[in-house]
Amino acid sequence: MMILAIDVGNTTTEFGVFEQGKPLQRWRAVTRNRMGDELTLLVRGNCNSRGIALEAEGDCVMCSVVPPLTSGFVEMAVAFFGREPLVVDGSTDAGLRILYRDPLSVGGDRIATAVGAVERFGKPVVVVDMGTATTIDVVSGAGDYLGGAIAPGVGTAAEELFRRAARLPRVELKQPPSAIGKSTEESLQSGIVYGAAGQIEGLLARVLSELDFECPVVATGGHARLIARHCSRIDHVEDGLVLEGLRAIHARNSKSRGS
Repeated sequence: MMILAIDVGNTTTEFGVFEQGKPLQRWRAVTRNRMGDELTLLVRGNCNSRGIALEAEGDCVMCSVVPPLTSGFVEMAVAFFGREPLVVDGSTDAGLRILYRDPLSVGGDRIATAVGAVERFGKPVVVVDMGTATTIDVVSGAGDYLGGAIAPGVGTAAEELFRRAARLPRVELKQPPSAIGKSTEESLQSGIVYGAAGQIEGLLARVLSELDFECPVVATGGHARLIARHCSRIDHVEDGLVLEGLRAIHARNSKSRGS
């Protein structure tokens, strides 16, 4: 069976296709309001260009931090597979005991990322997701989702700086040549990249100090490879954890979905 996994983020939407549990391909698209037929064409076109033919007996699993856009993806899943997708949220059986005060308030993307980290690195584990927001999530050795932290993401903080400071130009987010910038562009890159790394280091120090166990710290997300190299507490950088988590959650719920 082919599984189409979708992570609808605030800035980008990530798609992944799995067959028999193995990843075939993944890609990203800008997140915006699309009707179901447009999403169907988008997914079919990307799959066809990669030589992938989605099987009618397949299924779709997704998470979304933009609820108004969910209906378009539901229509797309019905067009491909004849049924609505499994939409992951705090009520979904993900194999983790959610210890948030209100489990339903935990974003499906955070749950899927935590599950993906467990799939790759086992339990316990701490995962840092560097996307529109930077999130830190903790899973104990017993499989309890303990909670974590949410901070402004690297790109989000940079965009807000550019928006509010009229004379500061937008710059490419890349490795600065040094901490002491020799131009406005280099100074911005230094402040944004090393500032984000310092923020994450500080958060991780506090989070890890509250744990009574040792575990690997894994980074994922769009800015992970740029920032994680400057964070001494991060042990691994792994792409696609949220999609891997969605696939695992689907597998766990496949019997109840009749697949």
